[in-house]
Amino acid sequence: MAITLGPNLNAVASPQKLALAQNYIDFTADATGGWAQQYLPDLLEKEAEVFGSRTISGFLAQIGAEEAMSSDQVVWSEQGRLHLSYQGKLADVSASQFEVLTDIDGNVANDGFTLANHGVRVGDMVLVSTAAHTAVCQVTVVSGVTITALPYTGAGDHMDEVGFGTVDDVAATILVFGSEFGKGTSNQTTSNSPVFKSYSNKPIIMKDMYEVNGSDMSQIGWVEVTGEEGQNGYMWYLKAEGDTRARFADYLEMSMLESVKVGANTGVGSSTTGTEGLFAAIEDRGHITTGVSGVNAATDLAEFDAILAKFDQQGAIEENMLFVNRATSLAFDDMLASMNSYGAGGTSYGVFSNSEDMALNLGFSGFRRGSYDFYKSDMRYLNDKATRGAINTRDAVNAIRGVIVPAGTSTVYDGTLGKNLKRPFLHVRYRASQAESRKMKTWITGSVGGNITSDLDAMTVNYLSERCLVVQGANNFMLMK
Repeated sequence: MAITLGPNLNAVASPQKLALAQNYIDFTADATGGWAQQYLPDLLEKEAEVFGSRTISGFLAQIGAEEAMSSDQVVWSEQGRLHLSYQGKLADVSASQFEVLTDIDGNVANDGFTLANHGVRVGDMVLVSTAAHTAVCQVTVVSGVTITALPYTGAGDHMDEVGFGTVDDVAATILVFGSEFGKGTSNQTTSNSPVFKSYSNKPIIMKDMYEVNGSDMSQIGWVEVTGEEGQNGYMWYLKAEGDTRARFADYLEMSMLESVKVGANTGVGSSTTGTEGLFAAIEDRGHITTGVSGVNAATDLAEFDAILAKFDQQGAIEENMLFVNRATSLAFDDMLASMNSYGAGGTSYGVFSNSEDMALNLGFSGFRRGSYDFYKSDMRYLNDKATRGAINTRDAVNAIRGVIVPAGTSTVYDGTLGKNLKRPFLHVRYRASQAESRKMKTWITGSVGGNITSDLDAMTVNYLSERCLVVQGANNFMLMK
């Protein structure tokens, strides 16, 4: 009987314990002679963490809240301004006629205001102001958007005689600050009703999944991991599932920041409606600024004071959070450090030992300017190359450098509940009922892993969430671009 040896048979023994090519057990032998290594490789069982903490979620958790909803949309109302002030022009200075063009914020229709229902009435005392002059006047005639306001003081009866000049159609502002009536006269004939603006947003349905087949599940391989979703220690194939879950959790937050409502001429599917995220809400109803540019301390402080002036015109919320990228954070630090020094050597206020072992802290987490307190924090989402950081690098003109968010709560009217509620300015609404919660829904399908729901030779982990963001009082928010 003839015995034929296999072409890759490695059967040459050695009289000594030497790792030679002739007597090494070759698991990967090929035409080139197999392993070139003399020894078995070391297996590092711990996964190397080369990107630090990869998750970006947590921004909304710091400054907002989550609340269940049962409808297809959330509707809320925000109060309008209490006092009456309008932008317009002196259409006819010789007749003391002011024409209302917009509200004080420059809107033709906003917070219940339209040109047809401005609140200026006969008998009102008003301040009329142009770039050249300001005068106290009394309203004598109201005819639509045209208001006749006669000056209280001056050398004549009309505006052209008291310092407003003789040129018509000059931009002007009018402010109602009171009223005056004679003895025995009738009361006002019309009332000014409180106005409000109604807003709405709708949730979007988000989905993802992770799948592993039965063959891979039966081949056990342990890896020591440290994950963002708590999958610490030794894990098997579920390490990849943990990454999928962590990524989906980040999607839940990123979608609340970046999403926009679908446009009229959109190219996406008919079932897609979109939702209003934080950035879109601020661009639509809030304020946009370049923020602190980092040119020099004096310029940066002037830029920041312009932000304070804008807040003074709005809700003047005392405490605010600054979530910024690295460059903006350092610009704030440099500005504050420059303000915290004096003398030719830039000696800081305070007492220090000035030894070589002193650790100097060049970062600031909070500061107070005027009547406002600001708490600064780096926003990883704006720095990470795998998230907004790469987009900001590509489009530097429209890059988002940070966001200023008011702290505390606001009182709004909830259209669903029919009453006033105090809620954080920023909160997430998710679909839920007593029988079903879609805040973060997970279920397993397939025929692997002990859960048999189909004949698929795999285990599929499914994820779903239905949620939207509610941005209340967006006039108190500011986006740095």
